[in-house]
Amino acid sequence: MAIHKVGYLIGSLAQASINRKLAKALVQLAPPELEMTEIGFKDLPLYSYDYDANFPPAAQAFKKAIASVQAVLFVTPEYNRSIPGGLKNAIDWASRPYGKNSFARKPSAVIGTSPGAIATAVAQQSLRSVLSFCNSPQMNAPEAYIQFTPGLITDDGEVTVESTEDFLRNYMAEFHMFIARVLQVLPPDA
Repeated sequence: MAIHKVGYLIGSLAQASINRKLAKALVQLAPPELEMTEIGFKDLPLYSYDYDANFPPAAQAFKKAIASVQAVLFVTPEYNRSIPGGLKNAIDWASRPYGKNSFARKPSAVIGTSPGAIATAVAQQSLRSVLSFCNSPQMNAPEAYIQFTPGLITDDGEVTVESTEDFLRNYMAEFHMFIARVLQVLPPDA
């Protein structure tokens, strides 16, 4: 079976983020056919169309990183019932300038964790709306709203609750199958 390169973006910039722990777990639980690479964005300046004619080096590197993968996984917290500003800024950079949207036709999935009972449900809906505009085919099921409890995932990405580990492993297997289906219909070079 083909290997698919997947870039993942962690919505929180904090090193101790529970979503960073979740991302580590997802990388470990991904099927071997998914080659996972974090795509960082903390060095991006705030987007302005004034940069469209000459992107700064950090933005050029970010767009190049998105272009180098076949799919994107978003692992995001919920800030004020939406996605973090840094993540939205990164998406704005990747989708600009007009006509050079890095997410167009690129399969994506959204997941996140929060201590709250609804986890990141509202942030995910907000992100899905943005990705729809960016023409990124999205895995709609299974949905994954992970309520984080102390010790659920270790700093090394080990999931300590078997049912959660099974769910996350299945989520990544489903993402793998989704990527394969999308790329069969929408080849990247088409």
